[in-house]
Amino acid sequence: MRLILADDSVLLREGLIRLLDDAGHEVVTAVGDAPALLAAVEEHQPDVAVVDVRMPPTYTSEGLRAALEIRERWTGVGVLVLSQYVEKTYAATLLAGNTEGLGYLLKDRVSEVADFLESLERVQAGGTVFDPEVVRQLLARTTHADPLSRLSPRETEVLRHLAQGYVNAAIAERLHVSLSTVEKHVNAVMDKLDLPRDPTYSRRVLAILHYLDD
Repeated sequence: MRLILADDSVLLREGLIRLLDDAGHEVVTAVGDAPALLAAVEEHQPDVAVVDVRMPPTYTSEGLRAALEIRERWTGVGVLVLSQYVEKTYAATLLAGNTEGLGYLLKDRVSEVADFLESLERVQAGGTVFDPEVVRQLLARTTHADPLSRLSPRETEVLRHLAQGYVNAAIAERLHVSLSTVEKHVNAVMDKLDLPRDPTYSRRVLAILHYLDD
């Protein structure tokens, strides 16, 4: 696939370029700030843009804003966001829109080369990839009023897999259960969370968004 890298760390950029070249992918350009990223996407129209959340000059949300603009202006370009930390607000913003061709990974995941390359391929194919740790922190709640407390441990596990972008068949394989069992758990999760049966919305996305507001 053809990729653009956006990260202010030259060391990380060079490491990713070598990793991706070795895997047979083409890095058409690598940049260090958001304006350069947007200009590069407009020029090259890559398959996927790999974007750091925090970039110059303020190192807050420049990368995220650029990622959201890419999602709006170039719908055919997949976006894989990399972050040093779990940014709950940023993840919520990303989930609020169309999640096809979208990923959010912690940078530590890059060290697991096979998983990282698989994530890129899933994003390019229109899938959704969320780091398990990101999902865990998004779903974590401690108060008794937390609607997630209605879920059984197995239902919670199924929900976490849904949030990572896995389809029912893949969840069944990972949990070593039948497809019908997974479908039963999915229906129970949606019902216990009181999610609307409206074809306009993705209930899978709503299952996470429902808990992002403190």
